[in-house]
Amino acid sequence: MAFLEIYRSGSLSAAAERLGVSQPAVSGQLARLESHLGEKLFIRSARGAAPTARAGALAIQVGLHLDRLREVLRPDREALLDGDLRIAGASEVMALRVLPALSGLIARGLRIRATLGFSHELLDSLAGGHVDLVVASTRPRHPEIDAVPFVDEEFLLVASPALRHTMDSDKLATEPVKALAHLPLVAYSKELPIIRRYWRSEFGCRPSNSAALIVPDLRAVLDNVIAGAGFSVLPRYIAHQALADGLIEQIHHPLYPPLNTLYLATRRGFESPGLSEARKTLLTEAADWGAL
Repeated sequence: MAFLEIYRSGSLSAAAERLGVSQPAVSGQLARLESHLGEKLFIRSARGAAPTARAGALAIQVGLHLDRLREVLRPDREALLDGDLRIAGASEVMALRVLPALSGLIARGLRIRATLGFSHELLDSLAGGHVDLVVASTRPRHPEIDAVPFVDEEFLLVASPALRHTMDSDKLATEPVKALAHLPLVAYSKELPIIRRYWRSEFGCRPSNSAALIVPDLRAVLDNVIAGAGFSVLPRYIAHQALADGLIEQIHHPLYPPLNTLYLATRRGFESPGLSEARKTLLTEAADWGAL
């Protein structure tokens, strides 16, 4: 450590101050290292300590390793984590929000194993002990599962500009269900869960449209809406960039956009350091996201 501080600061006194030790202690450490190597590492003068070529090469070799060691030995460093965390959720929110938010835990040693799928299947896996944490799109009702609200998704009704131009603007404003009834849908699943939720919330009925395309990935739904295959309902976090780029348009503007709450679900009575840290991290991150 003393060698690297001398090399970086350019003097023994500055190195001693950085290390919080006396200058004689730094001089002694340097003398022992030079004796071990059998050559001088610094040329001392009134201006400080100028590194030799050997010192430069040595600093390159050991600098990164010593910095990592210093980081590990920091007294305020967060505790290392060990073990696996089995986390599950829908592919979109996992890929775009959840897993990136947990990258700091991976750096601390946690091994994350992700499973992607539909909430009802993943909650069954949670109850059966096959996963540890589920990001669920519905509130779990299983007696062995605990859940806390995580974050809200905000839903938007969207279409490509070309498809939007085929709609009657006046009817879309006054009778949106009739204005859209003849147009094809692009859906996440055959049950139309997101679209039905929007229709019930905003129009008080079920959609009568047929699904021209069903694909179980909201990013693929977006791509096909952009391509003009039909219109759909998407969370804002999926649609926002395409909206900003003019690739799609929001075709209905409710006073209060429909929301759906995502939950962090865990098996009652089960806890581990990795699970505890992951839950805390996700709730902290979600507080800054607002509605997705």
